[in-house]
Amino acid sequence: MALRRFLSNRLALLSVAIILALILLSVSADLIAPFTYHCDDTALNVAPGTRDEQSGRVHWLGTDDSGCDILSRLLYGVRVSMLIGLGADTMIVVIGVSIGLVSGYFGGLVDNLLMRFTDVMYAFPSLVFAMVVIPILGRSILSILIALGVANWVNMARLVRGQTLQVRQMDYVLGARSIGAAPFWIIQRHVLPNILGPIIVLAAFIVPGVMTAEAALAFLGVGIDISTPTLGGMISRGLDRIIFYPHEVFFPVLALTILTLAFTFVGDGLRDALDPLIR
Repeated sequence: MALRRFLSNRLALLSVAIILALILLSVSADLIAPFTYHCDDTALNVAPGTRDEQSGRVHWLGTDDSGCDILSRLLYGVRVSMLIGLGADTMIVVIGVSIGLVSGYFGGLVDNLLMRFTDVMYAFPSLVFAMVVIPILGRSILSILIALGVANWVNMARLVRGQTLQVRQMDYVLGARSIGAAPFWIIQRHVLPNILGPIIVLAAFIVPGVMTAEAALAFLGVGIDISTPTLGGMISRGLDRIIFYPHEVFFPVLALTILTLAFTFVGDGLRDALDPLIR
């Protein structure tokens, strides 16, 4: 029934199709990009639709002030943004679900210790925490992924803890305890499957937030190294010339907007489809 409700949501289905199409395009960037993501200082600030004199290929979206083809860097930039968004989301789910399950099921001293640790992490703004961690680990895709993953698991942990506190009082959990089932077996077989709905919905909403955070880090100068194309890096580089060369900012902003909206609409669709189960 949940699947039928999701499939009846046309906006969510369109968003899924857009995400899959962008994934396919970004994965195939090496094959379909008209140029490499490296820069050519012989074609600076070229207008969209200009043909390259040397190769004969067209700069469909123009070039930036370093001679980089914007379309080619967009394809690679979407790949990096998707990798960071989905990778950090996976890390957030693993950390948050693990802490939330253990805290909510065992309670007592374990719950107090884990929740106080969660409160300490919540006190640090995620971007500030990432800005501290990234210089230590180095400005790379992996360090951004780790920093954003470690900085944003708190809400997931709190959600899972609250759901676990409710489920652990159910008759089937109490029955499993009465026959001597191991706690982690009960968590795996009875608790986790019954709280997957809220976890899936929150995980879908986390992805656009992480992608936006990566762009914010690029603005703050602590993002991925400039040699690696990212949507945030492209926006940051083109901002100083937005008056004279607006296409350098417009297309990366458009791509980032489409990505974040698509994941947001998918999250809305999942929430509506799973709402009866969540309640």
